[in-house]
Amino acid sequence: MFNKLFGKKKITEEWVTPLSGKLIAIEEVPDPTFSKKLMGDGVAIVPSEGKVVSPVDGEIIQLFPTKHAIGIKSENGIEILIHIGLETVSLNGEPFETYIKTNDKVKAGQLLVSFNLEQINVEAASIITPIVITNEDKIDNLSKQDSREVSAGKTAIVSYEVKK
Repeated sequence: MFNKLFGKKKITEEWVTPLSGKLIAIEEVPDPTFSKKLMGDGVAIVPSEGKVVSPVDGEIIQLFPTKHAIGIKSENGIEILIHIGLETVSLNGEPFETYIKTNDKVKAGQLLVSFNLEQINVEAASIITPIVITNEDKIDNLSKQDSREVSAGKTAIVSYEVKK
C-alpha cells in the first residue's frame, strides 16, 4: 500500500567499461547474434589491450570452459555477458587466462581475464568484444554512451533503472 502511495525508489545501475579501447554500438558488431540483439542489448568494444575487468559489483555466474565468455550477475540481479572477440570459442581457451571462477564475488574494476590480443586478431573472426544484458526484461531506460575511446574500470559506458 505504501508503495502505491509513495512509489518505489528506482535503483539506477551503471557499468564501467570492462576493456580499454574504442566503444562502439552493438549494432556495429559483425555478427548478427549480437548486432540484432538476439542475446540482449548492450555495447561493444574494440580492445586496445588484453585485459577484462568487471563492469559492476556482483558475482560470476558463468565462466565458459573455453574462457572466451563470462557471465556476471550484478548486485541488483542484472545479468551481463562479456564475449571476448567473435568466434573465439574455437581457440579452446588457449589465448585466455582467468583470475576468477564461477560463484566468485567481484568488484567493479577487478581483473577477470587476460588474453593475447594479437593471437585473437589473427586466429578469430574479430577482436570486437560485445557486452550485453541477457535479462533485459529486468531494466528500464537503458542509456549507452556514444562511440569513443574508453579506459577499463574507469569510464562509465551504460546505465539503466532496475525494475523491482
